Amino acid sequence: MSEISITQDKAASSRADRASSFELADLPVPTGREEDWRFTPIERVRDLFDPATYGGTVLPTVEGPDAVTVEEVERGDERLGRVQAPGDRTSVVAWNTFERACVLTVPRGAQVDEPIYVRYAGAQRGAPQASHLVIDVAADASAQIILEHTGSLVMNGTVEVNVGENASLELVSLQEWDAEAVHACAHRMNIGGGAKLKHVVVTLGGETVRLTPDVNFVGEGAEVEMLGLYFTDTDQHHEHRLYVDHDLRNCRSRVTYKGALQGQRAHAVWIGDVLIGSGAFGTDSYELNRNLVLNEGAKADSVPNLEIENGDIEGAGHASATGRFDDEQLFYLMSRGMDESTARKLVVHGFFAELIHQIEIPHVEQRLLDAVDAELEAGGNL
Repeated sequence: MSEISITQDKAASSRADRASSFELADLPVPTGREEDWRFTPIERVRDLFDPATYGGTVLPTVEGPDAVTVEEVERGDERLGRVQAPGDRTSVVAWNTFERACVLTVPRGAQVDEPIYVRYAGAQRGAPQASHLVIDVAADASAQIILEHTGSLVMNGTVEVNVGENASLELVSLQEWDAEAVHACAHRMNIGGGAKLKHVVVTLGGETVRLTPDVNFVGEGAEVEMLGLYFTDTDQHHEHRLYVDHDLRNCRSRVTYKGALQGQRAHAVWIGDVLIGSGAFGTDSYELNRNLVLNEGAKADSVPNLEIENGDIEGAGHASATGRFDDEQLFYLMSRGMDESTARKLVVHGFFAELIHQIEIPHVEQRLLDAVDAELEAGGNL
């Protein structure tokens, strides 16, 4: 039978109290019983915990306009490690293992109209590879950056994002790995005063994918919108752990993640932690996760956590829902003359459509709809 799990973890300590450090000894190898690791298949990611197992550093190829500066730098570069500290074992190992990094800079006031593509690709699984990417969008600038992950790798990385005052960034991370790939990555993001960040995660491929986006407001009046789409198939584990730290006045956050699951041992995990600090007056925050189970044997764990330390806010809330494919919707469409395959596709498209259209990059939107159709067909749901 399919398994549906919606968990409210009341026993865990405050998200703000969890350790973060650049030192390996401060974030020991997990056993799987820790709150941050209790849903993760430890045996699949065990090699990522030990720096000695790594085979080197993977660097991306970058395609973008001349206004954008792209540099390959040594790990001692002063621009690295300035956006928060690692918060779990994989991220601290990634920090201590990479040899070279990529720094992408959008200069002050630049309005970059065409997308910037940052591509990671692998030919075979092999030993773990570390990666480190810094994205710096200076004050009053705007850009659209698409991270693409394809092929097969065991990759453990960090993406540091700094959005300057009154800047605007849309960052899209596409995980379209081959079936055997393993990918862990920490997205650590600082948002300056009056700035806007749209952070989009799309996870379709990979045997095991574990992403941990952390947002920190460093200026008042900043906004973040976090969108996520995942389609988890047979034997895949897709895990997304978000943390939004409201610590300043008049900041806004919206989180919407949707996932579909099909096949035996398909497992999706979504954790949404939002902390509204004692001085974060005027905060406006909401997070939502929905999961659609398409057939038997899949499991979804969804854990929304909201901590509020002051009473002077605009609003805060969260919601989580997980359910099986709606046979009544299918029957309704088929009774209007549609064949079952078309009806199923329409129901799933309807589930994802609102979120996909918010990406507002037409060729990416169509690419995702085509990918959803391919997943449905591969799983026998078309």
